[in-house]
Amino acid sequence: MPDASNKTTEIPGAAAGLDPKPADHPPVAPRKIGVLLLNLGTPDGTDYWSMRRYLGEFLSDRRIIELSPLLWQPILQGIILTLRPSKSGRNYAKIWNKELDESPLRSFTRVQAEKLSQAFGGQDEILVEWGMRYGQPSTDSRIESLIARGCDRLLLFPLYPQYSAATTGTACDAAFRSLMTKRWMPALRTVPAYFDDPAYIELLAESLRQQIAALDFEPEVVLTSFHGLPKENLLKGDPYHCQCQKTARLLRERLGWPDERLQVVFQSRFGPKEWLQPYADEKVAKLAEAGVKRLAVLSPGFASDCVETLEELAIGLRETFEEAGGERFAYLSCLNDSDAHIAYLRQVVERELRGWI
Repeated sequence: MPDASNKTTEIPGAAAGLDPKPADHPPVAPRKIGVLLLNLGTPDGTDYWSMRRYLGEFLSDRRIIELSPLLWQPILQGIILTLRPSKSGRNYAKIWNKELDESPLRSFTRVQAEKLSQAFGGQDEILVEWGMRYGQPSTDSRIESLIARGCDRLLLFPLYPQYSAATTGTACDAAFRSLMTKRWMPALRTVPAYFDDPAYIELLAESLRQQIAALDFEPEVVLTSFHGLPKENLLKGDPYHCQCQKTARLLRERLGWPDERLQVVFQSRFGPKEWLQPYADEKVAKLAEAGVKRLAVLSPGFASDCVETLEELAIGLRETFEEAGGERFAYLSCLNDSDAHIAYLRQVVERELRGWI
């Protein structure tokens, strides 16, 4: 008797290169891979109501404020969202991209996605998008777009070198919640934190060297300023503090600098709780009072310049330094959409897509 197990089933017309689908079958998009760059978020404008909407979404996130909503929401909806939008709007207005009427974070993230897409120009199966955890374009809308364009595999790329539940964690939360609503969910991968990647450390070191070489003074001290977190987050197990310290240590070693030449500070504390220390503003004042006259600051925890760097550091920290007796101050920009940064992002994506491409 013939062995039926050796037979292969052929779809009529397939051998001849014909489309085997029925004539009335809905169109099927070619299978593609989606790469979604994720950033924290941005208001749509600097006016009171735009800021209130943005801050309301941001400060209602349980990853950001871990208090019970029963306790927190009355405070948030009362005094905070009454007073803070105007102050935050004034800060954003100082650094707003008036030509495009958007925040620098939105401008840089969009261009990063565009340039990364161009870098993959020869690989039509890879589509690159960008989305925000808070504000527009929303993470959900970008996932919808990628799925609609045929992506059955999705790589989430949170643009945070160091992991924190309040950044990478909440950005991925938004993507996961979006995928929970999909009847047909794409296969999923996420890019891990890259705080100690040798290629990232070399990228930071080269950017720092180039920017210092372009100054008309030599900084006595360079501060690496990372966004702060409540100290209790560290005690609960968030690895962010340790990863920030390791990034700075590896950068210092790569540059061959002594400990006192490149130091770590934390910025942007909010509320009465103790946050990660040393605080940036206090450290800068102490350095100036101790006789340091020339200071530079960079932000290895941000992939793109934003209000926390362009207003809080480049403007606010400069004022603090000069008021305390400092004379020369430089803010060293983030990697932003530089060619070297885009090349690094492509390298990371290619590494994380192994087996898919």
